[in-house]
Parts: sequence; structure tokens; C-alpha cells
Amino acid sequence: MTFVQIIDCKTSRIDELNRLMDQWVEQTQGKRTATHSTVGRDRSDASHVVEIVEFPSYDVAMRNSQLPETDRIFREMIALCDEMPSFTDLDVVRDEGLYKAQSRRLLDMLAHEPELALLDAVLTENYHDHDPANEQDAIGMDAFRRVVEMWRSGFDFAFTVDDQLAEGDRVCTRWTWRASHSGDFMGLQPTGIDVTMTGMCVHRFQDDGKIAEGWWQYDRLSLMAQLGAVEA
Repeated sequence: MTFVQIIDCKTSRIDELNRLMDQWVEQTQGKRTATHSTVGRDRSDASHVVEIVEFPSYDVAMRNSQLPETDRIFREMIALCDEMPSFTDLDVVRDEGLYKAQSRRLLDMLAHEPELALLDAVLTENYHDHDPANEQDAIGMDAFRRVVEMWRSGFDFAFTVDDQLAEGDRVCTRWTWRASHSGDFMGLQPTGIDVTMTGMCVHRFQDDGKIAEGWWQYDRLSLMAQLGAVEA
């Protein structure tokens, strides 16, 4: 279970505190077990600083606290604080990446949602789609719907999400696409062949949680080989 420690302190020496954290990151390279650190300052009280440190588990966090570098940095941090910092230890019971869920929702809608007009629930009106297989990017909902309809006219398909990574306003999803060749696709008459293709997409999100831009990469050559259009 993921473990999070919240360090709450009062200090007017935020720049020194940041430099201290930089030192800890450098000195514990290859030894620390923390996976993520966030430092925030209270908008209503500039001296109120909160650090949130994430670990894979409580036991892993305890190994991190036993590092001599951690102990040294902790003592120096106390010297920078106006009062003794407080610590809150949390076992994470829910950790939901909302942008990641939205990317998964889009893939599911591309495969299963009969009303493509409903895509505007997850995509911006001027959504910009980058696909290296297309001569031109699809810009706008109408253009993107035409791309989706092209794939739907040729295949009955579904996505399986294999992996997802999120950073800031972007989500990268690695997927496996499984389909049956049920209709005309780029001049290829339906064969009924079951095909599989792997790929990934990167989505950029707006502040309202809708996807504004997408970049696709997938093994189209393998797909065409499975359909007998090119030599394997």
C-alpha cells in the first residue's frame, strides 16, 4: 500500500529549505526510497510550508528514514523552522488519476460508443489529433469523427490498456488493440480475420479536464501484414 508522509512546518527561509531538499536528493542518489516529493506554501500564510513525500509502502519509508543523509538533513531542516515541524503518516486508500481515467474513457468510447457526438464530453471542440499514418492532422470534432468512422467501418475493435503514465497536463497510455476485420479498410475487402496491434497515445488536457490534443503511435505495418496487404 502506498504511504505518504506530510511534513508541516513554519519558516521564513523557504529558499534555504528548497536548497536543503536539493542536497538531500543529490546525497541520497541510488539509496533513497521516496518516489515523489511536493512542497507547497500556504497562500494565506507565506511562512506555512507543507511537504508531501510519497513512498511505495510504510516499510520502504522506514528504510529511507534510517539513511544517515536523511537524519542529517532533518536536523538541518529543524534549524530552518520557526518551530518543531509536525509529521502525519498516511496509508493511501484511494489514488485516482482523473486525467488517466479520462484517457481510458476515450479509448472505450472510440470502441463502443454508438453516438460519436458524445465524444464532445471528453474532447475539446477544437481537438487536434496527430496520427503519422494520416497526411493531415485531424483538427476539430468533425474531422476526428471522420477518422473514427473510417476505423469503425473496417473493424469491430476494443482497446486493452496495458500501462499509463501521467505528468502535468499529459497522459501517456500504452495499449493493445484487438479487432475483427469486418468491413472495407483502405480498399481491403473484409476478411473476418482477427488482428492485434500495439501502440500508445499521448493526450494533452485542458484545465477543464477535456482532451485538447492527441499524438498516436502504433504498429500499422504489423496490422497490414496480418491482413495480407504486405509481406510479413
